[in-house]
Amino acid sequence: MPEQTIAAQVADFNTGFTAQIGPTLSAVFAGEQQDLVAAGAPTGVITVGSRLPAAVLLTPSGERVALADVLAGSLTVVVLYRGAWCPYCNLSLKHYQAALLPELTAVGAQLVAISPQTPEASEQSVANGGLEYAVLSDPSNSLAAELGLVTAPSSAAQAAHTELGFAVADSNADSTAAIPFPTVLVVDADRVVRFVDVHVDYTTRTEVPTILDAVEPLVR
Repeated sequence: MPEQTIAAQVADFNTGFTAQIGPTLSAVFAGEQQDLVAAGAPTGVITVGSRLPAAVLLTPSGERVALADVLAGSLTVVVLYRGAWCPYCNLSLKHYQAALLPELTAVGAQLVAISPQTPEASEQSVANGGLEYAVLSDPSNSLAAELGLVTAPSSAAQAAHTELGFAVADSNADSTAAIPFPTVLVVDADRVVRFVDVHVDYTTRTEVPTILDAVEPLVR
């Protein structure tokens, strides 16, 4: 398992990113993160003991697939992420490929990542991280909305994105800027949620040992 945590990788990334984009844009993103933390998790977020709703997702090739078929009666770690445009998402998905997927495979569990981006952008996520697990699109954030996890970058952050040469809406399947809070769910074979970890600060992510601690009692 890679020794460096996601948090340590984020710290390294932020040092270079801040130097690259300069203090003005860095202050915009820092302010957004502070506001998100102050607001806290939204009300209505799915809780432990709830059952995942039915949903139709898209594969990177654009094929429709039912969430129930994706889960296929298996213990599953579901990762909701913002998109391939988000460096923190790319970092964490790649880390999960290296450090989490082998551990899950060894105990017969699976890993699935879901974002609101287009199938083509999901392909980019796969390429960015050399991902060997399912990466799917949730058009219009239909699943994320039912889970109570939909948010959007602040207007100031979206203006900063434009200055950096991209827009979230260009990557999303519904051409909006709506995105999920980065979240990890552990779902049992009956689609019952057994663990939830929502990150309102999108620069943070659930570390692998925390996920494995949630999975371990379910595979005894």
